[in-house]
Order: sequence, then C-alpha cells, then structure tokens
Amino acid sequence: MTEQSIVSQDMTLKRLFQDFYRVPDYQREYVWGESDPKGDGGDQVNQFLADIHTEYEGATQHFAPEYFIGTIVVCAGQDQVFELIDGQQRTTTSYLTLCAIRDALHELGGNLPDDLSSQIAASSTDWQGVTTHRFRLEVQYDDAGGVLAEYAQGNAAQTVRDGSRSIRNLGGAYDTIREFLTTTFGTDRAALLRFYGYLTNKVKVIRIETPTITKALKIFETINDRGAGLDAMDLLKNLLFMNAKGHEFAELKSVWKSLTDEIYAVGEKPLRFLRYYLLATFDLDNRLREDAIYDWFQKNPGTTGHTTEPLAFAKRLQAAAKAYAHFAKGMNAAGSPEPGIENTRLLGGQSIKQHFMLLLAGRHLPAPLFSRLAAEIEKIMFVWLITGTPGKDYERKLVDAAHRLRTVSQDNFDGFVEDVFSKERAELARSFFRALKELRANDLRQFRLRYLIAKITQYVDLQAYGSSDSRDRLMDYTSGGNDIEHILADNADAEAQQEFGDRAQDQEVIQSLGNLLLIEKSINRSISNTRYSEKIKGYGQSKFLLTRCQADKQAQLVGVADQITKTVQALECWPNWTVTDVEARQLFLTKLACRVWDVPVVEEGVPA
Repeated sequence: MTEQSIVSQDMTLKRLFQDFYRVPDYQREYVWGESDPKGDGGDQVNQFLADIHTEYEGATQHFAPEYFIGTIVVCAGQDQVFELIDGQQRTTTSYLTLCAIRDALHELGGNLPDDLSSQIAASSTDWQGVTTHRFRLEVQYDDAGGVLAEYAQGNAAQTVRDGSRSIRNLGGAYDTIREFLTTTFGTDRAALLRFYGYLTNKVKVIRIETPTITKALKIFETINDRGAGLDAMDLLKNLLFMNAKGHEFAELKSVWKSLTDEIYAVGEKPLRFLRYYLLATFDLDNRLREDAIYDWFQKNPGTTGHTTEPLAFAKRLQAAAKAYAHFAKGMNAAGSPEPGIENTRLLGGQSIKQHFMLLLAGRHLPAPLFSRLAAEIEKIMFVWLITGTPGKDYERKLVDAAHRLRTVSQDNFDGFVEDVFSKERAELARSFFRALKELRANDLRQFRLRYLIAKITQYVDLQAYGSSDSRDRLMDYTSGGNDIEHILADNADAEAQQEFGDRAQDQEVIQSLGNLLLIEKSINRSISNTRYSEKIKGYGQSKFLLTRCQADKQAQLVGVADQITKTVQALECWPNWTVTDVEARQLFLTKLACRVWDVPVVEEGVPA
C-alpha cells in the first residue's frame, strides 16, 4: 500500500482473523455486553447472533447465503498489528463468539478444528526473524484489565465478571453468547461445528485500511456521519482525536475517560449531559436535539475551539462533567452538600434534570450566591410542577436564564433573581393557589407528595426552632421513618366514620391535601385507623410542630414573644374533624405553602 492509498477489501471472518488487531487505548470501550439494566448491550449481542443464525438456517447442502455485518476501519501499525479505529463492537463480539464456540466444543469433547485455534491466537515473525505469540485481538484501554485475553486463553470460568464497566460488558457478552449457543444447539456437536463453518466462511466484513490514523479517523467520521450508528458523544470523541496532535493522545484519552466515568458513575446519560452543557454554555435555544448535536459541532468549530484546541475543550467538558456528577448527588460544583439541589432531586425524582443547565451556568458564582441560586431553582421547579407547566416551556425558560446567568455577578445577582424567579412565581401565583387548594393525594406521584408535605412540615420547624442537624435536611423528613398520615383513614373504623359524619367514605375528602399530615411511622402504627378524638393524642407525641399543633396549640406555647410562640400562634388547629375542617385545613396549608415557596397569595376572585 502506498503512503496515501486507502485499501478496501471484502473478506470473510476467516480471512479477517488471519491478521492481528488491537483496539487503541484512546478508543471507546466495549459496550455491547452492557450489564446495566438501562443498557441494551445484551440485546445487541443476541440480535447479532440471531441475525447470523437466521441466514445460516437458509443454507442448503449446495448453497449458503452470505451475511454482511458491516465495515471496519483499520490502520496498519509498525508491528504487523492493525489499529482498529471503527468496528470494534462487531469485531470484538465476533472474536468472543469464536472463543465461546471453542469452549463449547471443548466441553462436548473431541478435537477442535485447527482453523479455530489459529483464529484466536497465533505467532508472527517479523523481518528480523523475531517470533511473537499474540492473540488476534487485543484491547488496550485500561478498564479491560486483561479480561479479553483470559477469554482468549480459555479461562472463562475463572474470569471475573465484576469490576470496571468494560469487564462487566465483556463478561456479559461472553455469557450471552454461551447461552445462545447452548439454547440453539444444545449438545449437538455437529450442528455447532456447522454453524462455526458458516460463521467463518460466509459472514463477511469490508475492511478499510488507511496509511495513517488521521485518515482512519476521518473515514470513521464519514461512515458515522450525523450520528448514524454512533451517538454524538462518540463522534465528538473521535472529532477531538482527529484534531489533536499525536503527543496529546495520552492526555486526551485520560481526560475523556475521566469525564465519561463521572457521568456513568451517577447513572446519567452522557448525551443528556452534553446537550445541557451546550445549552448552558453557548447561545443555543432548547430546540437543539440530541441527534443534532454532532452536526452543530461540525458547523461551529470557532464557537467551541474543539478543532484548534481539542485538549483544552475536553478539559472544560471534564470540569463540567465533574460538576454535573456532583449535582446528580445533591451537591454543589465543589462537592459539598447543597440543600437546594438535594431537595430538587427529592421533588423531581430521577427524570427531571433540566435545572442542571442553570446550575452549570452558575458554577462561577461565590458559594453563598450559588446556594441562593439552588434554593431559587427548587422553589420555581416546584411551582412549575404543581401548576402543570409543560416541560418544554420551563426548559426554554431555564435555557434563557442560563444564558443570562453566565454574566451575572455578585453586584447584579439580586436583579437576576427578581427578573427570573420572583416574577415567574408571581405570574403563576393564581394557578399555584388554585392547584394546591384543589389538590388530592392521587394528583401527584408519591415521592412528590411526600416532598410537599415534608417541606411544609420542615418549614414550620425551622421557623420555630431555627437551623440544626436534625432539621436542615429535608431528607430526614421524607425518609422511610415517617409516614403520610390520612387523618380520616381510607379504611377508618366504624367509630371514626361516625365521629367524622357526612362523607366519611368520600375519596375526594379522604385524599384531600387538608386530610394529610406527616408523622413518625411508630406513632402512626399505634393510632391505626381509629377516631380523630383518639388520634390526636398520638399527634401530640410527634416531634413535628405542625403535627403536634393539629388539634391543640396551647400546649406548645412556651413564652410571650419567643420565636416558637410566634410560629405556633400563626398556626391553626382543629379540635374536631369534619368535612368543613378538612376544607379549612386545606386552605390553611395552601396559604402556608405560598410562604414556603415564596409565592404571592392570590385567592380566586381576589385581585392580584
């Protein structure tokens, strides 16, 4: 091959594995064996084998259809080993299949085909007469931990399945292949041999060989243009390596691995992180879709600097990924606990992450201002969710706020909060009031209902007693040690129903916000489903002030003008419990919620 030539060859797997290959350490690790329940790697391995087997079943005594599994891109190294730039997933799966077939045949007894052993490992002699024994495929990324070599040596039974992501994936793929072979062929050694013959003689690839890694990377980009086959995260990595200097490869590989490890460690989707980073960092609107990200990078190299300074761009992305991972754990960018972020996680569950854009954009703020930002985000996210604001609408608002926040300093932070958060809450005040006044337990997901009641309960405690380790963390209120109590129980006994009166079995009443309170699980078990006049004795034993004051607040007064007394005097209590009391308490909690989430009180029929 001349220095500038590119050679394309149509070849069988038998021919493919007459050469040696290595996956460079800067390449993406093997993912088809993904054992994470959120992944689909096991399905990909199964589908790969099932598709081949379907074609295999179409073979007759005199004819067998060929099956094309795709293109691989390689670059010849100085040691007679090809660098595998594209096609690693298919090539590695094919290689593991050969190892699995060898192991299955060995267990069934008899001699192994000579071809099979040489397709897994062989010796090569260079022009100086030095002979080296090596495996046909080697992976160089550190996470693999030599596991592929263990499968190649026939040590599958002793090979660890736990460890790094790569180790789990390779183990998952091998086990999937063995299960497929056992399910499909059982103990029929002849049928397995026939499948092996079809696999190596009729399954084909196109191998594109390039003279340089740069050319190989460019072909890789062309093959996977616009994310077909790979996602934007993988293509961006390739793009960075394509523009990096050779001496930067090792550091770039380390930086990239670090940033992806950060994201994977918190169970996050890399593409979602990348999209949020771009929306928070550059002047893009929220119409940017994940499948359009790579195209945007190709059109905007001057904006990001990823072509002129790929390593510097990767380091900026790495820093953002580290902060993002901290956000996912309820911490600030520096890794310290941040109540506003932790509380928003309790409110939003695992699916709501759009506010991370605003957190990314505000990383530059001093710690006290960042804490205020996190608290403001928590409040507005609750208001949006309670008022049913569509996700696409509040995402757009978050993107706009992130663009503005990038240039906000200590001097103009208050104005930013007023314009972005306070005004938004004021505009939604009437809808917020109406939603809470009409709220029923089944209107919200259980974790969000727990957040709502716990947050109100915590607020009253903080107002009365101030900050402390036992009150500062909302998670201590939402924990499993506490219950959401139905004051009139869903399955109240006859005495409780008689005492309550009309509508004692009405679900609209029972599930009303006004009929709910937070109480310790131990107390809740003791009061069971009995009548209200008995339950309130248990309520008085609660550590939560709002619960203790449910029926009698006089017992909680300890002074004249102390903070506890002021807080208690602002509460309402209900010595009796009827439909009218449920409605009154719902209105009280609605007004209290407006104070908790800093929303103006705007009742129906009352001018704003």
